[in-house]
Amino acid sequence: MPGRVVGDRGYASDAFRERIRDMGARPASPPRHIDAPAARPDWICQNRSLVGRLRARLKEWRAVATRCENTARSFMGVLCLAAAADWIMFRQGWFRQGWPAVM
Repeated sequence: MPGRVVGDRGYASDAFRERIRDMGARPASPPRHIDAPAARPDWICQNRSLVGRLRARLKEWRAVATRCENTARSFMGVLCLAAAADWIMFRQGWFRQGWPAVM
């Protein structure tokens, strides 16, 4: 079990936070507007931002965005392929100008 579970404001309900605590982790979601601000390290917000941007880039893949795969196994395969392509684009520096033109 991880030490902290990070989510967005949609996962900030009291019941969800209590469930995370029962499992032995600490919730690190931003508080709802009606809750008092919670203390959390800065690196959590930075990592949450990175994960959110990765999720947005992965959703550019139609198969990932629509979840049109028939089984969880094939969806995981498409997700891994999209993540690998994103990693290659990042390593090559293509993330700034998009995919290179195919000849």
